[in-house]
Amino acid sequence: MLLKRFALTLGLAFLLSCAQPARALPADLVLAVATGESDERVAAVGKLVASGDPGVEAFFQALLEGSVQVAGGKRVLIVKDQQGVDAATGAKVEPLPEELEDAVVNNRLRGTLEAARGALKLSSTDRAARLAAVKTLEDGAGEEMLPLIANALERETDPQIKKMLTLVQASVQLKSADAAVRMTAVKALALSDSPNTKMLLLRLLEGDSHTEPDAKVRAEAQATLKAVQSRLSTGDRIAQIFTGASLGSILLLAALGLAITYGLMGVINMAHGELIMVGAYGTYLVQNLFRAQLPGLFDWYLLAAVPVAFFASALVGMVLERSVIRYLYGRPLETLLATWGISLILMQTVRTLFGAQNVQVENPAWMSGGVEILANVVLPWNRVIIIAFAAAVLLLVWFLLVRTRLGLFVRAVTQNRGMASCVGVPTARVDTLAFGLGSGIAGLAGCALSQIGNVGPDLGQTYIVDSFMVVVLGGVGQLAGTVYAALGLGMANKFLEAWSGAVLAKIAILAFIIIFIQKRPQGLFALRGRVADS
Repeated sequence: MLLKRFALTLGLAFLLSCAQPARALPADLVLAVATGESDERVAAVGKLVASGDPGVEAFFQALLEGSVQVAGGKRVLIVKDQQGVDAATGAKVEPLPEELEDAVVNNRLRGTLEAARGALKLSSTDRAARLAAVKTLEDGAGEEMLPLIANALERETDPQIKKMLTLVQASVQLKSADAAVRMTAVKALALSDSPNTKMLLLRLLEGDSHTEPDAKVRAEAQATLKAVQSRLSTGDRIAQIFTGASLGSILLLAALGLAITYGLMGVINMAHGELIMVGAYGTYLVQNLFRAQLPGLFDWYLLAAVPVAFFASALVGMVLERSVIRYLYGRPLETLLATWGISLILMQTVRTLFGAQNVQVENPAWMSGGVEILANVVLPWNRVIIIAFAAAVLLLVWFLLVRTRLGLFVRAVTQNRGMASCVGVPTARVDTLAFGLGSGIAGLAGCALSQIGNVGPDLGQTYIVDSFMVVVLGGVGQLAGTVYAALGLGMANKFLEAWSGAVLAKIAILAFIIIFIQKRPQGLFALRGRVADS
């Protein structure tokens, strides 16, 4: 009997404890946030954050939503749907007091509340939530949140978030009235490679009288700024080298096929750019087919698009050679005019079938995003994969020309067409196959280009001039010369752009090529075969 009464008493006590409010925020701080002066409210927000109470975030959210009201200047309520809850204790308030005033949230307090909500999420187990919290703190963290930021730094294991948190902590400490705290912040920034660090230090040192009054802190800031600028300059050079290699790989894909056809037959094919366009539109069609018929395999559509782009452009190229080019050998001016007319026909055909507007080709998921090397250097995956793709295409072309029977025939016809014909090489068929090979490589260039920009009828016109410049500079028909010229022009273009702008960079490169060809007409590598003999 006694045991039953004891158990009943414990049960009642437990139920009564559960009925009590689950939270109890400091009433004075809650009132200060809702009704105090601006500085007092901001300070009270920081103290509430430091308390770590789970009800703080709900209170801040209610303030931002405009649900907080003050009764008689002494009691703070959260009112929703005509039902009130005491903001400090969480207890229901029935009935609502007659005199209620809204708690006004100005822009300064709103920014502080947003930053405080971010600070509260720094302890989340979700990386995305912590990353979002740090980004929120970048714009509104105050000194009152430094203890919370310091605790988060000690616990944080993710390198990116830790780097961002360090920058947030230093940016807050730089506003401190204590010179020693500011000195600590400046020293902490010495290892940073973020562009935001440079802006922080510049603001600290800007103006004739300097924002930083302490000479020692100012000297340390200047030394830190030099170190950060040196690190950022290294990152900029790495980025320029990468973008130059990326442009060079694109130029290589665009010019590789032209080097084969021009070197073998001496044909100035002005429709080469439109063969690139055919490959790009072939990729677009495969994308749409996968989206409609195989949505679950959409991320792998590009693997099917590569052979489609190659064979589509190769077929168009072989038809072009069989129907037009074959009858114009030895007449370069007529060939130029004829292929230019064909390029116009191809562009108009595409406009008729697909419209004049550009179409978008989406990157597969595995080509989206990038890899961060430094804070100011992010290498996009689509560019990285295109560089690898260009290298693979180059390797396959080299293998085809050097290690296969077709390659042997192509080299024989290039070096001495008459002798090759005499020993039984089918020169006409070799011409068709070589032209198809060069056109197919142009289609692969179109497939690659579709991953870094929109596809339109004028796509090929963007690269035709650059392709001819690569071929002429490297040496007509020379595979190695094409590689060196493409990568060299890509690098030079990007470095000159950083120095003088895109337009002046193009003019400078064109002037260089003109002067170079005047001094060395054969290009980087001497011409051989039919073109040289003619």
